[in-house]
Amino acid sequence: MFPLKDNIPTERFPLVTVALIIVNVLVYLLFQRKTGIDFSGNSLDQDQLARYSAIPYELTHWGKECAFSDASGHVICEGQDGVSGAAPAQLPTLLTPFTSMFTHGGLLHLGGNMLFLWIFGNNVEDAMGKVKFIIFYLLGGLAALGLQIAIDPNSTAPTLGASGAIAAVLGGYILLYPRARVLTVIFIILFFTLIEVPATVVLAVWFLEQVLFGVWGLSDPTGSGGGVAYFAHIGGFAFGLLAIRAFTRRRTDAYFDRGPRLAA
Repeated sequence: MFPLKDNIPTERFPLVTVALIIVNVLVYLLFQRKTGIDFSGNSLDQDQLARYSAIPYELTHWGKECAFSDASGHVICEGQDGVSGAAPAQLPTLLTPFTSMFTHGGLLHLGGNMLFLWIFGNNVEDAMGKVKFIIFYLLGGLAALGLQIAIDPNSTAPTLGASGAIAAVLGGYILLYPRARVLTVIFIILFFTLIEVPATVVLAVWFLEQVLFGVWGLSDPTGSGGGVAYFAHIGGFAFGLLAIRAFTRRRTDAYFDRGPRLAA
């Protein structure tokens, strides 16, 4: 399933949502040094990836920095067995949980995240207001990273992207707009169709996928998770579910009414 738009109108222009999308796009296009334009995988220069991503090892081993090894091509960190010397100068470790939220590995990574932010973020912002929404968004990103670190505190895998914060938005949306419907592309082998699907179904399927792939990654002896921080998604979504009532107490008309139906 691939969501395109929901049927919940906004009462005010979603300034923060639009600003977040613009900032993420500009950071990717103008400030991230890349090895090339990659639509699927990681296109970031390795030094940039290590510099602006959040690395769990750095956050659980204070004062120890990580960098890509020229010899192995893997991230190695100060203090690890067999590692000598010092890593190149890095950003202060406390900044990386924030810089990682605005850093993306490729165009597909960026585009998918921004689509979800636009579809669901504008309504959540509408319900809580601009200031609360930006606080909610950033805290959601931190909560997402927190669970990823708790699952594997010694991981040296760089964590980057807005998906953890956006997962918090999804968790809030599903409680704020349980009757919403989403125009969705359904792929059936070589064909596809457009149908309206309840937002609860779309987001529940998405969340179940994160749980299943996250558990599979834990049981995989190689530790492979396809390069996706599934537990960050789970942590962000859980934060959204638990925190949404603290950030918004009003219920819009869309909570009680399904609103206008989308045209296929």
